[in-house]
Amino acid sequence: MADPSLTSPSEAPLRSPRAAPLSLSFPFLREGSRVWERGVPPLPRSLPSPLPTKRNRTYSATVRATSGPAFKGVCKSFCRSQGHGFIHPSNGGDDIFVHISDIEGEYVPVEGDEVTYKVSRIPPKNLKIQAVEVKIVHLNPGTKHETWSGQIISQLDES
Repeated sequence: MADPSLTSPSEAPLRSPRAAPLSLSFPFLREGSRVWERGVPPLPRSLPSPLPTKRNRTYSATVRATSGPAFKGVCKSFCRSQGHGFIHPSNGGDDIFVHISDIEGEYVPVEGDEVTYKVSRIPPKNLKIQAVEVKIVHLNPGTKHETWSGQIISQLDES
């Protein structure tokens, strides 16, 4: 038989005698919320990034990525100020995301640069992939390239 001192779910909820009632809130501000209307601007830096960078990638994800095969592709776009870009695989398929922390070498990639890369899955669902250990193997001729220190180098056409 059931203990009569226990309450059923249809009765009053159980509460801790010392704790205040639990209130749930979202970790971000939404338009229409009272906090937003008071003129308090949202802090974009307070939200954690869902993308794993070289600094916060787990050890096991790093080992899986480095032990995988290397692929070739062409840089489709890269924005240094935003810190990311996309690579078009040479074997076709969807473009692959690349984070600024995963680029190795002294040059900032530009559109048309040939690169090699390995892939790592993006959590939490591991449905998408991102490029890691990205290395520029051939600079796009006729374009200006910038080093990470800011020096601009003009590459002449090889004719």
